[in-house]
Amino acid sequence: MEMSEDINAEEYPTEIHDYLATFEKSLTSVDEMLKTMMSVSRSELLQKLEPLEQAKLDLVSAYTLNSMFWVYLATQGINPKEHPVKQELERIRTYMNKVKEIADKKKASKLDKGAASRFVRNALWEANPENDQTPAKAKKRKMN
Repeated sequence: MEMSEDINAEEYPTEIHDYLATFEKSLTSVDEMLKTMMSVSRSELLQKLEPLEQAKLDLVSAYTLNSMFWVYLATQGINPKEHPVKQELERIRTYMNKVKEIADKKKASKLDKGAASRFVRNALWEANPENDQTPAKAKKRKMN
């Protein structure tokens, strides 16, 4: 269903038509995403996720719902900045930052064993059986 079918162009200023069309596309996108999320039971979804991913899903869901409520308040002429939803969004953002810090620490603590092995192998000198020179002999020859 297109916006032109729902609303007569004479009912709103033509300058905002593009904004309304973009808003309608965004709503359709949100609707499709919600249908996808709702097609799988929450418990089934959580079983497939690691605890950190579960926390991320919960936080994103809470933030999304509160953001949608923020928009609803604005459409009703209520200033959402003066509503408790603002504090709730800030609280959720704080937890999102904490989860991000944990995820960053988890990533940083992983050691790339292959890279470390190559680094150590290349940093250590190995004798070449063809030249049979040790680092000490090589230094002596250079000094003379």
